[in-house]
Amino acid sequence: MKRMSAFHFAAALVLFGTVSADAADTVNTQDLAVRVDKLADGLQHPWAVEVMPDGAYLVTERPGRMRIVRDRKLSDPIGGVPKVSARGQGGLMDVALAPDFATSRKLYFTAAIANSQGSGTEAFSATLSNDEKTLLAVTPVFTMQRFTSGNIQYGSRIAIARDGSLFISVGDRGDRDRSQDWQDDAGSIIHINADGSIPADNPFKDGGKALPEIWSKGHRNPQGITFDAKDGKLYTVEHGARGGDEINQPEAGKNYGWPVITYGRDYSGAEIGEGTAKEGLEQPLHYWDPSIAPGALVVYRGAMFPEWDGNFIVAALKFQLLSRMQRDDGGAFVTEERLFEGEYGRIRDVVVAPDGALLMVTDEDNGALLRISRAQARNG
Repeated sequence: MKRMSAFHFAAALVLFGTVSADAADTVNTQDLAVRVDKLADGLQHPWAVEVMPDGAYLVTERPGRMRIVRDRKLSDPIGGVPKVSARGQGGLMDVALAPDFATSRKLYFTAAIANSQGSGTEAFSATLSNDEKTLLAVTPVFTMQRFTSGNIQYGSRIAIARDGSLFISVGDRGDRDRSQDWQDDAGSIIHINADGSIPADNPFKDGGKALPEIWSKGHRNPQGITFDAKDGKLYTVEHGARGGDEINQPEAGKNYGWPVITYGRDYSGAEIGEGTAKEGLEQPLHYWDPSIAPGALVVYRGAMFPEWDGNFIVAALKFQLLSRMQRDDGGAFVTEERLFEGEYGRIRDVVVAPDGALLMVTDEDNGALLRISRAQARNG
């Protein structure tokens, strides 16, 4: 893969003012004005949001709660969520609705779970009861092969493929060498069927060179994973160390390099690995230096912002922003616009709603669910 360096262009860093109107902010971006509505607050470190068929929102909170926001009202916690290891970066993390959720009520979620060996990333399937008060038939569909001590770098997001199979991102758990151990789930993108079985197209389905559930290796802490709805390509965004946050396009059986190659340094300032390139290891599509601490990723395909079609929207924790990244016809990233910097807190998740609006949650003690829509032009 051709090497792609960090931006060698001036990022369009948008400076804006906010105007309060009807409990909303109007924000001027490079292309248009957007409206930011607070749909809910009082959430404790919300991690993920999904839109339900009736327009309500399903939200996870890292301490181990799942709630529904409907008509700007926050439900009581949904019962049936297993006990999570809510320590450090661990807890209840992503949630994804099954494609047939409207009829099946089925969903998937990830969490850090503890046992006698330590903790690790686990993914579950469940059914939401008709009264929305509890999860039923909660079933593990993936459990990382080795639990260890420490409470960092679990991943973990879910992307559902067109065939209904699941791609799950798993971090290196703070032990970088695990990302190069093909008999270890840490530092991997996992691919399983919805019931936890191994898909026929997995590169190591026979369990020879690698664990059969592994799709790709050499990842550090991928906390964003998404499909481009237009062409079905899979993308991840992942935390580097000090610098070296990356966007990758994980392909079957490939090695994305961490920690052998990286564009970041250790937090001590020391170099990591063998440099920035090595034969047989994949280059990122893009990297950031300094890091932005990316929490989630979506490729925008929606009706509300046609100007942003195909743009990558990245939630960032460190600088409390959304990064809107444009690509040229060859797929290279050419411009970046940084939105909402420092205005709303640490942005953990971003998704595209069915109407094309953007939804984001802020990872704070008093976290919020926010909706970004097109601001209406004023008359006169």
